[in-house]
Amino acid sequence: MLPILVLLLLASLVPPAISAFDGLRVDLTHVDAGRNFTKFELLQRMALRSRARSAMLVSKAAGGSANSISATDVPVSPNPYEYTIGVSIGTPAQPLLLMLDTGSDLIWTQCQPCLSCTNQSFPLYDPSQSATYSPLPCSSKLCQALPQSACHAQCLYLYDYLDNSFTVGTLASEAFTFGSTNNVTVPNLGFGCGFQNQGNFNGIAGFGRGPLSLISQLGVRKFGYCFISYDDDDSKSSALMLGSAANLNGSSTNIQSTPFVTNTSQPTYYYLSLDGITVGTIRLPIPRSAFALQQNGTGGVFIDSGTSFTQLTTVAYKLVRSAFLSQVKLPVANGTAEGFDLCFSLPSSPSAKVDVPKLIFHLEGADMDLPRDNYMLQDSSVGLMCLAMFDSGSEISIIGNFQQQNMHIVYDLDDQKLSFAPAQCDQL
Repeated sequence: MLPILVLLLLASLVPPAISAFDGLRVDLTHVDAGRNFTKFELLQRMALRSRARSAMLVSKAAGGSANSISATDVPVSPNPYEYTIGVSIGTPAQPLLLMLDTGSDLIWTQCQPCLSCTNQSFPLYDPSQSATYSPLPCSSKLCQALPQSACHAQCLYLYDYLDNSFTVGTLASEAFTFGSTNNVTVPNLGFGCGFQNQGNFNGIAGFGRGPLSLISQLGVRKFGYCFISYDDDDSKSSALMLGSAANLNGSSTNIQSTPFVTNTSQPTYYYLSLDGITVGTIRLPIPRSAFALQQNGTGGVFIDSGTSFTQLTTVAYKLVRSAFLSQVKLPVANGTAEGFDLCFSLPSSPSAKVDVPKLIFHLEGADMDLPRDNYMLQDSSVGLMCLAMFDSGSEISIIGNFQQQNMHIVYDLDDQKLSFAPAQCDQL
């Protein structure tokens, strides 16, 4: 944890200083496009990143440290860790990639001049080249909403994480441009201009429920996304949809909904009620207490766009793992691959049929029946098939984005529910 004093010591080095619309789709861009990782290397990177991300979220969930858009549709793509949004910022516009994150609130990016920045594939945002950049005063509502801040003629922020990632910078307002075909520019969005950054991120678009988040600042009460498969080619893209553009289409028999659960101790996260899990034809004897949200705000289950693989509390994970061990008729791989807890050795013949039991998450009022590719990773080039799920090592369970592939998922904040339906996301 960095002390607030750090903000004041850095202050002398701080860089100088909507209208409603209908329908916006933003593409999500694959950050690792063009990089020469094998399929299994990508999966291992996802697994390692997922564990680090989970540690950060578990720490926060355990208590560790008015523009209006009526409908919008925005571009999105998977990297080995998360999905990113392509946006432009400033006047004239400067392009950025921001991680789509339903598990946090702050919008931030790395800025010039930078004291310490992580590597990124695009130029750092330069506020001195924008006519619409404006630092926010310490008296602003957004500054007051920061969990850690300091005042030195302007509002300074610090966000830090259990994995030692952090960003320090100036809270400011700027014009943001969204859209893949019909661009829409929204003025005066509050964001963090990070000049001291370390760790795994170079920018985030927070989609949590707090006042700093993108959806809160835009006044959006409904948003959705549809993630393509992690191994789809780079010509395809996922989609982020805001407002009425997020509405689910298709047969009502395929659409299911489950209510959000309120956690006043951690209001940012989208908690759900997970009642049980089925593997194959067997509903596992997981005690309801394994997924229960406690009165003190600990425990519970939430869905997250920024975590790759689902993490289950220990008692639940052990039962899931045991069920796959007993039902998958393949030998367990010796020295299971780095990043994974359970892998099986594939038959030597590529034409051999491999049976995999079904996996269903029983949510309140809805069953999330996962496609095989959303929980079992198979790569014949390395002869392995691995379970894309881990033990969270805590009282908290997280439903990750790998399990959400090829599902159209909608967050409805007015009706306080999550809806989902199977979808071919590259054709949505």
